[in-house]
Amino acid sequence: MGLTQPDFPQVDPDTFLQRPFFDRIRTLGAHWADCGFGTPKMVHIIYLAKVFVFYVGVGITIATLTSGLNPLHVTEWWNQPIVYQKAILWTVLVEILGIGGSWGPLAGHFKPMTGGLLYWLRPKTIRLPPWPDKVPFTKGDSRTPFDVAIYALILTNLVVAIALPGVTSNSLDAAMADNHGLVNPTLMYPLIALIIVMGLRDKVIFLAGRSEQYLPAMIFFGILPFVDMILALKLLIVTVWVGAGISKMGHHFSMVIAPMLSNTPWLPSKTIKRAHYRNFPEDMRPSKLAGGVGHVLGTIVEIVTPLVLLFSTNKTLTVAAVVLMVCFHLFILSTFPLAVPLEWNMLFAYASVFLFLGFPAWDGYALTDTSTPWGLVLIVAALCFFPVLGNLRPDLVSFLPSMRQYAGNWASATWAFAPGAEEKLDKYVVRPAKNTRTQLLESYPPEVADVVMHQLLAWRSMHSQGRALYSLMMRHLGSDIDTYTLREAEFSCNSLVAFNFGDGHLHDEKLIAALQRRCNFAPGEFTVAWIESQPIHKGTQSYKVIDAALGVIETGTYRVVDAINEQPWLPNGPIPFEVEWTLDVDARRAVTDPEVVREPQMRRNDRGTSPVPATDQVQQ
Repeated sequence: MGLTQPDFPQVDPDTFLQRPFFDRIRTLGAHWADCGFGTPKMVHIIYLAKVFVFYVGVGITIATLTSGLNPLHVTEWWNQPIVYQKAILWTVLVEILGIGGSWGPLAGHFKPMTGGLLYWLRPKTIRLPPWPDKVPFTKGDSRTPFDVAIYALILTNLVVAIALPGVTSNSLDAAMADNHGLVNPTLMYPLIALIIVMGLRDKVIFLAGRSEQYLPAMIFFGILPFVDMILALKLLIVTVWVGAGISKMGHHFSMVIAPMLSNTPWLPSKTIKRAHYRNFPEDMRPSKLAGGVGHVLGTIVEIVTPLVLLFSTNKTLTVAAVVLMVCFHLFILSTFPLAVPLEWNMLFAYASVFLFLGFPAWDGYALTDTSTPWGLVLIVAALCFFPVLGNLRPDLVSFLPSMRQYAGNWASATWAFAPGAEEKLDKYVVRPAKNTRTQLLESYPPEVADVVMHQLLAWRSMHSQGRALYSLMMRHLGSDIDTYTLREAEFSCNSLVAFNFGDGHLHDEKLIAALQRRCNFAPGEFTVAWIESQPIHKGTQSYKVIDAALGVIETGTYRVVDAINEQPWLPNGPIPFEVEWTLDVDARRAVTDPEVVREPQMRRNDRGTSPVPATDQVQQ
């Protein structure tokens, strides 16, 4: 891998698409194991400059100078509460502008590299309300001038809150004599209201701003006295850590480690990378080393260490725990995971130091020092509500409020287009960017762009969801899987709505219906295999098959162990599924044949794991 040249797979681009689909997946999966995405190092340098020069450098300068502090005198400001408050608000601004996580080439944004404001300040782009049938005034999937205005007001409110100097606080003065005040809590009230309104109108912007973590912090800034605010912020960050750690206790997380480390730019050794697979290239399931790295350095560290920080009154132990969490986040940052949550990791590294060394338990900031014990109990209950619900009912809660960051347990999808059908997205969907492949065509010839797009499919195949998604495609496309255009939905979604952090809820049947209203796909032109996250108490995952023209055409479940025990290229055929419901032949004909006037009939399917493929049913 060079500074400006990618590490391209050793395939012939001109004949690549003529090979069977799973032959392509197997070849590029082996390449991913050795080289990851093969990104030129210049791309990583751009990301590092964005993080350390723009996010950290500019952020610290603004937060300190607007608070009457010298950014060069770190010892003066590292534990100033107003700096921490502005660091969070600055992070929200960066994220909600679209220049934080899910930015750039590693998230499928090539030209332009930024989504965010380019989409959300533009009317008629797609918006995705979470509960359009339940919340008044939220129906529709087209961005209106009202939505643009709300978004612009959020940006303005954030800028004002960051730019204004602090205000005095009696509770802060009583706890900390040498201080520079706090962000005016009055500014938090309209910001909280605007973010909630925006979230009800468009869940994409709400999640892009990482509101599941930063909105509670804003509430704490606005309503709590200082000591209770610090304790609530400690509980918030510990909830994020422990929630993420608990979510890694399943089968999925081990499968994340190997492809993540394979994509790490500072790890050139193919021997070390291959050691994370059982028997490269014949057995590409994760090795014991990958499982150990994941569950020891990931799961255990992310559960035990935060609890130590929360309850420890021993200075040496607390310092060691803080150092461990700082290293933990810097390590994640250094691996450049595809969702690229780099700013988030930098903030959490700083938060570890600020909260637990700046305001340690032995200095009057233990949970027992709260002025409102019942208030603290309510805060704990509120912080745990969505993680608990989201792990039990992942269909109801995005994996981000569920605190399942990078656990490998994601709702995911694969899209399949009949030849030429994908071009309708470029033609009919209003957005500042084109399809990911179209963006690549500005720099690469078509056959090279096709190989790059397949690298994303190979990456997905190395996770548990890939085996299930491609099994569904085998069953519903049959031999057409070799001629259809398959796409990794996370990246395609990114080009359509500006943001995706690995959340399949952003490209479920609601987005597909929005695309259908714009593009009018014919039956069979656009097929989606979609799977939900695994509930923490079940060994199965739910799936849907969606035809853009017909809607959901099949639902069912599969066993997680069947997926994780298979190879990425499915040499034994599709994994078994328990089909619960299909749209029958008469119902499909009623939709596709104007002479058939009967209402679509839905029936239960009790045929077990081997239903007739959907394509065959249509032909009957």
